[in-house]
Amino acid sequence: MADLHPARFHARFDKALGAYLGLAIGDALGATVEFMRPREILLHYGTHRDIVGGGWLKLARGQVTDDTTMSLALGDALLQGGTGGITALRDGQDDALVQTIGQAFVGWWRAGPVDCGNTCRRGILRFLHEGSLSGPPNDGDGGNGAAMRNLPVALVTLGDRAAFERLSIAQAHVTHHHPLSDAATLGLGRLLRGLIAGDDHARLCQRIDQWVAEEPAFRHTPYRGRATAYVVDTVQTVLHFVRTHEDVEDAIIATVNQGDDADTTGALVGMLAGARCGASRLPWRWVSRLQPATVRAITDQTSGLLALADQLSDTTAVRTGAHA
Repeated sequence: MADLHPARFHARFDKALGAYLGLAIGDALGATVEFMRPREILLHYGTHRDIVGGGWLKLARGQVTDDTTMSLALGDALLQGGTGGITALRDGQDDALVQTIGQAFVGWWRAGPVDCGNTCRRGILRFLHEGSLSGPPNDGDGGNGAAMRNLPVALVTLGDRAAFERLSIAQAHVTHHHPLSDAATLGLGRLLRGLIAGDDHARLCQRIDQWVAEEPAFRHTPYRGRATAYVVDTVQTVLHFVRTHEDVEDAIIATVNQGDDADTTGALVGMLAGARCGASRLPWRWVSRLQPATVRAITDQTSGLLALADQLSDTTAVRTGAHA
């Protein structure tokens, strides 16, 4: 069994749950002002800071969008695939897990989500009709849909970097096949894994600087003020606000008040800032406004993914002789 002291286990769960609940909070808060510009938000809400629903999707208070529900669909597929599916994919032996992920996305789409991006819809329909696990590289796939849902992959592979990278790209390519989408999905996932492992704000900023040096398209200083669904705009917005606001509430509020694709930028900043502070320090006024079924699903899935991560770590350790 993985060598994890009870106190470390609690801290890891707190950070992982903080990331997942933070994702949902940012999603629910940002959906109200999605596609609005900062000046419009100011005129309508002043500073938008409360989970109230509404917006162009006419959401109920506390309802989330595709950012959270696609993440939950992906997480369910990973739990269904188990360690065997993850290790087989990591080692290039079998793609059954990607089939399971594609089927989960089809099930999610058929259930009638409140929103589905055009690129996600195109990829899901391609899988449904052709059985294709990946479309060809496409300039039109440079959106943020793959990066927004990758949190469960980061959690389930905490003890296996190779599995994280292989699985992140595999789930991304079901709908998005673009080098900048790939870079965003991996880069944000690496930041999240570092925060769950205990990175503080200073270390997070170091990792961001290292990433931007490797991927200059994501340079965000000075910040251009674009928060669209184009993955470069999304990543620049997320990195700008998560590094300039150490407080989780300040970070999420500043992000969603930038408008544009505010549910996704809010979700991703909420994910990173929530991992940094942990679930126990998330503002209760936000957690309590989320729909109870969403909180239960996130909490249960986080527990399951971390348990599977421990099993995967044990399998990897045995395979590499670390227990010898």
